[in-house]
Amino acid sequence: QIQLVESGGGLAQAGASLRLSCAASGRTFSNYPMAWFRQAPGLERKFVAAISRDGGITNYADSVKGRFTISRDNDKNTVYLQMNSLKPEDTAVYLCAANVFGELTMIRAQYDYWGQGTQVTVSS
Repeated sequence: QIQLVESGGGLAQAGASLRLSCAASGRTFSNYPMAWFRQAPGLERKFVAAISRDGGITNYADSVKGRFTISRDNDKNTVYLQMNSLKPEDTAVYLCAANVFGELTMIRAQYDYWGQGTQVTVSS
């Protein structure tokens, strides 16, 4: 069993930056890939970024490439999402997810554990 707890969301103006954190507990954190997804009201949950077990490989959605950076600190059992140049369309609940049994992927259904999410609201 894995517990994931996100933090760092809030209200930001367009062009500003936020840094999200996701603290994991319950299993050896360095054993599994992690990802961030986001879900806006009335829309499906969408992939944002993913990172491999050792942090050496990352993938991003085209909509955030060049603005967002995913990273992890395996000593602290934490994955981060640095969000720069925020846009109003980035407004959503951001959730971290763990893929305990598989490899790095952008496919939502392959993630086994999810956090509760943290709200990010970007005003224009």
